[in-house]
Amino acid sequence: MPVRKKELLKIAASETNLSPVAETLESHSLFTRREMLGITGMAGLAALTGIGSDAVAQTAQKRPRVACLVSFWGLPTSHADWIVNKLLDGYWWQGAHTPSRVDVVSVYIHQFDTSLLGQKVCKAKNIPIYKSVGEAVTLGGKDLAVDGVVIVAEHGNYPTDLKGHWLLPRWWIYQQVIRVFEQSKRSVPVFNDKHLSYNWDDAKWMFDKSRELNFPLTGGSSIPTYFRKPEIELAIDTPIRNSILVGDAADEGAIFHCIDTLQAFVDRRKGGETGVKSVQSIRGPETWKWVEQNPWASNLLEAVRKNFDLKSGYFQEGRRPNVCIVEYNDGTKAAVISGEGVGWTYAGEIAGQKDPTIVSMLGFPGPISQYHAANGHEHWITEMMLTGKEPFNAERLLLSTGITNYYIESNWENGRYSAVGRRIETPYMNMQYHSTHGPLFETGQRPPNTPYLRGFQS
Repeated sequence: MPVRKKELLKIAASETNLSPVAETLESHSLFTRREMLGITGMAGLAALTGIGSDAVAQTAQKRPRVACLVSFWGLPTSHADWIVNKLLDGYWWQGAHTPSRVDVVSVYIHQFDTSLLGQKVCKAKNIPIYKSVGEAVTLGGKDLAVDGVVIVAEHGNYPTDLKGHWLLPRWWIYQQVIRVFEQSKRSVPVFNDKHLSYNWDDAKWMFDKSRELNFPLTGGSSIPTYFRKPEIELAIDTPIRNSILVGDAADEGAIFHCIDTLQAFVDRRKGGETGVKSVQSIRGPETWKWVEQNPWASNLLEAVRKNFDLKSGYFQEGRRPNVCIVEYNDGTKAAVISGEGVGWTYAGEIAGQKDPTIVSMLGFPGPISQYHAANGHEHWITEMMLTGKEPFNAERLLLSTGITNYYIESNWENGRYSAVGRRIETPYMNMQYHSTHGPLFETGQRPPNTPYLRGFQS
């Protein structure tokens, strides 16, 4: 019978007072025979030689030290509060609370004066808030002094330009991190919440730097890692012909969630990702004319309607209709169609299958329990910090960013707006990769519908 790590560590700790070892290595997985001998050997060595528990703990896996760089941390519903707090206190994953496996050692807040909640949290946790990005990742020194960087620039008082780009400082923060990497001649894993940037050139530069300096990069939407119904992941090399994603697509932030979720399914297709050939945006009533003129899209949308037992014409009655049309280099077609009441629902036309494959991400937490909205992010952030491996291809994040950017650009040309946007050819999005990861989404019992308990008045 295999011995569980948690049980064995309790035995070792009780016999030799090795509580730091137990705290560091505790896990729900199983020890191999070699690991068992190693742990019991450490316990015996400490007992015989009098080596202190701190010395033994140093032989265990080091907890990564992480710098968190955020735009705004003033509300319990801000992404900074969701993400950073769970790196501090642990998160809900696969039906249970998972203790934190990283140490947040520094914080930078761009809009510091209005981020009173973040100031309170950092004070309560004894985490220094630095005045610059560079100081946060060097811990006030000259060289890189952390094992990972988490960028959360999703909220705050930032302007939106005429086209609808929310001018959040993701690239601005990221490029200062890169400066420290280059000066230190060393790099560490980087997580960037949501899309890389509102600007394609910035985003491409961010991706290219991760490859040039050889560090893992991840981020994107939390929706691909959220609970699914049914609980399935498309197999690698699924013969997908065409796909749609139905969800809230009201603005740049909302449609990125939809596009990144669509891409998380579409890049599993046979032959792998081949890159994006073109992007087009259509808004208003013309949306439904396009759907009617493209049977593959109308058939998939009708399948979604029937799957939820909605009345005929339900989606056409929705507010602010729009569609993001994506054509891939291998001829595959996809679209994000605005629709309410179905969470985020993917529908794919699969070769050899009579009916479409439909997968929904439903029941996103409301205001009270929004703290649990992005547990998958925290899990895969942590895994990347520990393993140094990207949970999924960072190329997906770049493509999702590019599709979002050109969806917004499509409706504008020479300073003029058109509800029927122009079809933008995107040869620079000719990215090829093969998705090989397993399921990344949450399963098991959902987290309790309760507010986050901080231990102080927020």
